[in-house]
Amino acid sequence: MTKTVRPPSERGGLLSGAFMIYSESKWGVAPYLSGENPHIVKVESMGVDLSAPPSRPMRADARRNREAILAAARGAFASEGVLASLDGIAIKAGVGNATLYRNFPTREDLLAAVMEADLADAQAHAATLLRDHPPREALAEWLIWLTWHLRIWHDLPQCVAEAQTATGASKNPAVSLLVEETANLVERARAAGMALNAVSANEVFELITALSWAVDRFGDDETAARRRVELATVGIFT
Repeated sequence: MTKTVRPPSERGGLLSGAFMIYSESKWGVAPYLSGENPHIVKVESMGVDLSAPPSRPMRADARRNREAILAAARGAFASEGVLASLDGIAIKAGVGNATLYRNFPTREDLLAAVMEADLADAQAHAATLLRDHPPREALAEWLIWLTWHLRIWHDLPQCVAEAQTATGASKNPAVSLLVEETANLVERARAAGMALNAVSANEVFELITALSWAVDRFGDDETAARRRVELATVGIFT
């Protein structure tokens, strides 16, 4: 099975090239390059899942370390983007590199854990819109809210797009929940005759991901972001 591990070359910062994949059955053979992810190294293991969570309860000190890492990662992602140095996050958390990678073997795992902490807020917001607003307005406001929140960290929209197409990616559960909430609002608007039947929830979510990238890259404030989303999504509604 493919196992992601910390690349030694990342000790000084981010990798700038492609990642390498080694086959355990072909030791001595040069690694080959791939453009799938420029920030990790993957190694073929002998079927051992090194990232499987421990079966015993987490010790108090281990729990504190994990929480410190998540807090430091959230701050780093907010100030530097999701490609912030993992070594820098470990330093801010007050833990060693080994501790960070023991808890989160890859950048994707760390990002997924930070994203999951926000899912309850997303679900609560979607529920409020469904309860308090007409179907068309609820969907329109959800799309604006989602676009703004997906751009909260620099480069997050790209990571979300990659998670949608990468089966088994750590971020997929978080992304799937956002797609599900989008589908609920789309279906309600569609049932009320206020959204096109030909438009799927996945298509709407992909559009919002692209819009969040534009909001991030063009430096929109909330007013400009709202205007951008309203212009881009007008064709969804009847």
